[in-house]
Amino acid sequence: MRLSRTTTATALAVLALGGAVAATTPAAAATAAPKAATAPPAPAAAVYNGACGTGYQVVGSTPVGNSGAVFVTWNQSTGKNCAVTVRTTTGAKIRMSVRLEAVGTGTAPVEDSGLYTSYAGPVYVAARGHCVKWSGTIGAASGGDTGHCG
Repeated sequence: MRLSRTTTATALAVLALGGAVAATTPAAAATAAPKAATAPPAPAAAVYNGACGTGYQVVGSTPVGNSGAVFVTWNQSTGKNCAVTVRTTTGAKIRMSVRLEAVGTGTAPVEDSGLYTSYAGPVYVAARGHCVKWSGTIGAASGGDTGHCG
């Protein structure tokens, strides 16, 4: 059995509107695609807030659970890295921290920790010619990484 153009066009129009058409022939089955499942919305991603200042470019970031991210920035002219932990959404004060270290320099890591509503930091290290190690916490969630060698 062959479908007419009108029947096929009607079936496609119904599908486009979210309806369902029973596939009674191979031709109809080929044109009747199943309706895609709707995925739940993804959590909003933390966005770098510019806290490190002018001249700093984001060179890396690491998620802190589902609560936010640690952003690492680099300033080519000063040879410094900066890090800041940013919450996805501002809220009541919560324990937050950010830590940054220039690996192999012998200098102590720098850290900012406290009760904050939106971000911890910024913290800075001179790291020209060295890699940096960074981490952050938001409540019970934590994240960190090593990289960006400037």
